[in-house]
Amino acid sequence: MKKKPVLSWVFYDFGNSAFATTMMAAVLPVFYYDVAAAGLKESLAASYWGYTQSIAVLIVAVLAPVLGAISDYSAAKKKFLMFFAFMGMLASMLMAFVGEGDYLLASVLMVFGTIGYSGGNVFYDAFLPEVAEEDTMDKVSAWGFAFGYIGGGVLLAINLLMIMQPGLFGITDTLMATRLAFVSVGIWWLIFSIPLFKNIFEEKKVKQKRTKSFARIGFQRVSTTFKEIRQYKQLLLFLVAFWLFNDGISTIIKMATVYGRDIGIGSNDLILALLITQFVGIPFTFFFGWIAGKITAKNALSLSLVVYIIIVIIGYFMTSALHFYLLATCVGMVQGGAQSLSRSIFGRMVPGDRHAEFFGFYGISSKFAAIFGPFLFALVGQLTGSSRLGILALVVFFVAGLILLQKVDIEQGAKDAKDQTKLQDKVEIHT
Repeated sequence: MKKKPVLSWVFYDFGNSAFATTMMAAVLPVFYYDVAAAGLKESLAASYWGYTQSIAVLIVAVLAPVLGAISDYSAAKKKFLMFFAFMGMLASMLMAFVGEGDYLLASVLMVFGTIGYSGGNVFYDAFLPEVAEEDTMDKVSAWGFAFGYIGGGVLLAINLLMIMQPGLFGITDTLMATRLAFVSVGIWWLIFSIPLFKNIFEEKKVKQKRTKSFARIGFQRVSTTFKEIRQYKQLLLFLVAFWLFNDGISTIIKMATVYGRDIGIGSNDLILALLITQFVGIPFTFFFGWIAGKITAKNALSLSLVVYIIIVIIGYFMTSALHFYLLATCVGMVQGGAQSLSRSIFGRMVPGDRHAEFFGFYGISSKFAAIFGPFLFALVGQLTGSSRLGILALVVFFVAGLILLQKVDIEQGAKDAKDQTKLQDKVEIHT
């Protein structure tokens, strides 16, 4: 294992996960509900947050495969990663200027922040097969998520203490502490991105003569990839399964706090419960990386999805802070494992010379999937005046994804990718 590149790679997750915890999951949803959307009906505040998430991931979904194809052609994954990372950092810090009733500004900044976070992750994920060998990919992927839990959890703990006890930090009130928490996300993300920016370099490629714009090349390659991906039957089947169950996972991550707030759970209880999710996730992410070697990655991922089905059903009946704490603990047990195993399973079935391009498809499948869960949650909440039925609807995504996952032959998918890479190498040598 190449220690320096691996550590640099996982430290980026340590840094950018602060956006996932503080901005997506814990502090910003409460701030949006109580401050930015002040004056709106309660169900509308939750619905507008859901629509904001759907718009953000729709934009990312459209961009992801294009950027992936362009980065493969230009060998510029790191440049694109830096661009999107800086966008996310800046949007996080600007959120400090959102005032009472400024839900439109908050939504716009959240859209840009999500584009920065998710767009950067397309290129971050594409580096996984370059920093890790095939036999260590499960472990390195799990390390990335585990470090993400640690980094996101540590900053969230600091922010939670700052919000609950602002006087300890010399801050005048809770609202100011919340605004400073948003600033801290951008700074934290920047500091822990530096190792990746300095120590990871892309694999050298033969320069290709370019006669068209990168945009045109990108769209043409996307069109070609949509046709070619049909050659990889197992990969395509896994993408559809991932598209379904990841919709449920991403919706739980983004909507849990607003859902809890909508049914009357206190803001401090919500944030503290999500902090528990982070730290429970650390050992269990390693656990799923270990158990995948014992029962196979596919079976370990299937186990995590069964737990998610139970979580959603119980979540429908949730009425107290204690219930939220228990469910947050259960989510922490499976969230990192499900995400890291999905990424490593996909990485096994990707052709060796198409990392960024195919991880662009991985990005688009997860981002397009993430549109429908929050949108369904928002729409059901707006139509019924309650978000409970929206949460229950997520069962469909997990069940359908689990059924499709059972049909995926991962070993055959890996063999198909290797065979295609060898064939392409022979064609290039002959040419």
